Amino acid sequence: MSARTAARRTTLRSAAATAVVAVVAGTALMPLSAYAAPAAENLHALKITMGAPAPSGPLTRGGAAETFELTVTNPADKASSFHPWILLEDAGASPLRQSDVSFKVEGVTAPATESFIGHQDGEWQGMFHPAGKPGGEGFEIPAGAKLTWKVTIGLGKSYPTTNGDFKLTATSYTGEAADDGSATMTFKTDPSVKKGKLETAFKNVGDCKGVPALQCREMDLTYRLTGDGSFDDALYTSLDLNFGSQVKVPNLQVWAQVNGKWEGLSTDDPYHFMLPTIPKGFSAASGERVLRLRTSFGPNTDYKKATDVTLHAGVRLAEDNSTEFSGDDTKFQLAPATATTSPSPTPSKSATTQPSASASPSPSSSTTAAVAANTNTTATGSTGSLAHTGADSNTGLYSGLAAVLVALGGAAAWLGARRRRATRA
Repeated sequence: MSARTAARRTTLRSAAATAVVAVVAGTALMPLSAYAAPAAENLHALKITMGAPAPSGPLTRGGAAETFELTVTNPADKASSFHPWILLEDAGASPLRQSDVSFKVEGVTAPATESFIGHQDGEWQGMFHPAGKPGGEGFEIPAGAKLTWKVTIGLGKSYPTTNGDFKLTATSYTGEAADDGSATMTFKTDPSVKKGKLETAFKNVGDCKGVPALQCREMDLTYRLTGDGSFDDALYTSLDLNFGSQVKVPNLQVWAQVNGKWEGLSTDDPYHFMLPTIPKGFSAASGERVLRLRTSFGPNTDYKKATDVTLHAGVRLAEDNSTEFSGDDTKFQLAPATATTSPSPTPSKSATTQPSASASPSPSSSTTAAVAANTNTTATGSTGSLAHTGADSNTGLYSGLAAVLVALGGAAAWLGARRRRATRA
């Protein structure tokens, strides 16, 4: 995981104590402090069980849903609150969107219930709470009692062809389940899918041919999907920049080779670029996709000598669930055209903390003379479509997801390494 991605996720999780979140357009902002965790003596007591789903058999895209009973028992001698959290994990290469998996919860011996789907950190999460109450409101289970719900889950027609069987885990996002109190069940899907992942990597980082050492760096950004299926949504790649030292105007210029020609990428953010879009349909059969990139400092950069540059490429779906799910980092030195250069260091893969973007002119989309004179490299696998530079959207945050953020500090400890998706090979 890159430092930038880690910092972004840490900020999201720590926001529970200090921020407010708009959960649905048109609804009021709700202070996260309103959702308090239960008293410590009520933690780690509940036992959750999941009954066999009916009808039995694998789920099919657009086919019949399956229903199972979820029962929560409180063996303690004190009443306990319960904040349900259902996680769908290990589905496959593609993140899940709102329409990919259907989810509904009804009370059997429990009070009337409302449910919704969330996408914290890009992961699919089923949430439910007492009907007519805020999303962060939990259920109260008396001492020695139990509550039962009927949970219905199915696959939408859009369930990714890269994805197959998945694991469903029922627990509590505020730590009310006992250490062995969570429940897990595997759902089979039909047709059977060989699951893989999207591998993204920087390769062949070096000096541009015919340009003094360090003044222009060239590299390949490669994409490869393992496993079955294809992405039925376009893929966006953002390029985030970090420098060894911070200046007011870094003026890093980035070019991508598109249809055999170098095209300068423009941006309003000197620390962030959007790379050419990968059209939907990308699959293992597409082979390795290679995007050739070049970087150099523009003539008005404030850098006067060689400095470290770290690039992070992060890939996400173009629509709905826009959390990064694949990526890579590369680090190298880059010098302005007027600098006295030293031998090129060996590139290494590492990440450093991303500095805050400062206001500065957008880099020019035209190449400098030294770089423009060297455009004879053959393009491989790039397209002529450039992605927009809009901000990422946090879709799927329905009423009550603010409550999830409140408790993610404790829940993250429960999940640990289980829920962290690898963003690179």
